[in-house]
Amino acid sequence: MTDVFDVLRKDHEEVKQMLSQLESGPSKARGATDSQLEQRKKLAEQLVIEESRHEAVEQMYFWPTVRERLSGGDTLADQAIAQEQEGKEVLDKLDKLDASDGEFEKLLTEFIKAGREHIQFEETQVWPTLRTQLSAQDAAELGSKLETAKKTAPTRPHPKTPPSPGALKATGPVAGMADKARDAMSDRGKE
Repeated sequence: MTDVFDVLRKDHEEVKQMLSQLESGPSKARGATDSQLEQRKKLAEQLVIEESRHEAVEQMYFWPTVRERLSGGDTLADQAIAQEQEGKEVLDKLDKLDASDGEFEKLLTEFIKAGREHIQFEETQVWPTLRTQLSAQDAAELGSKLETAKKTAPTRPHPKTPPSPGALKATGPVAGMADKARDAMSDRGKE
């Protein structure tokens, strides 16, 4: 069974790879073709999908565990959730723009910087201490909850949804179904 840190590390690695590709890839300002801009938009959509799922399940299960298990956990969770909420707002705007729009690049640059800072915060400020407070079984159970929840998690940011675990557990699967239906109708997230 995969533990919570393996699940989160895998997500972080996927996101960091997408951030690097978006950062170094062709853009309108660097003379990208229409086809390249279309691919850039698709990669940004995939980033939005993966980040939306990741942050939703963290807010449902991971941050409540941090609050419960760590001295100072409320402060760490509050800081992380504030970062995630800001990220949701940026991703929500980004998702509605074409890659040829100048605002697209501005928002993407903002998210790349913030996304890397957030990942660094989690990996260096939260994980080491939490690792000492979870048994192998607890870490595995939490990892399993995250993996299961990702299957029904929203694929869009939903910045107006309160980041409370109860609200997300109640509305997340419904929002996820609606998001997936919208995605299927628009081919969003398809290669």
